[in-house]
Amino acid sequence: MHEYSIVQSLLNTCEEHAAQNEATKVTKVVVKIGVMSGVEPELLRTAFETFKEQTICDGCEFVMNIQAVVIECKSCFKKATLQKLEYMCPECQSVELDIIDGEDMYLMQLEME
Repeated sequence: MHEYSIVQSLLNTCEEHAAQNEATKVTKVVVKIGVMSGVEPELLRTAFETFKEQTICDGCEFVMNIQAVVIECKSCFKKATLQKLEYMCPECQSVELDIIDGEDMYLMQLEME
């Protein structure tokens, strides 16, 4: 389960940002998780809630924004958000696509005191 190592890295990042900003507590962590990132959101939430105890994030709110796959068609040049994981342009049905978003996980926001 790689969610545990992701959470450890996330907690380390929170501690680094808090130290840089002379904060003593993180009150909110917001992440964006792409549906194709390979991260299982509920496992990530469970791991975060478990491992945040006795860290600078103890008691903080954890918000996950799930990002659908966004593509740009190389044939008709339209951008679209895929509703299903079918890699086909909804406009022209081409499979020649660039994936613009939905494959990564990002730390989007920290709120600190």
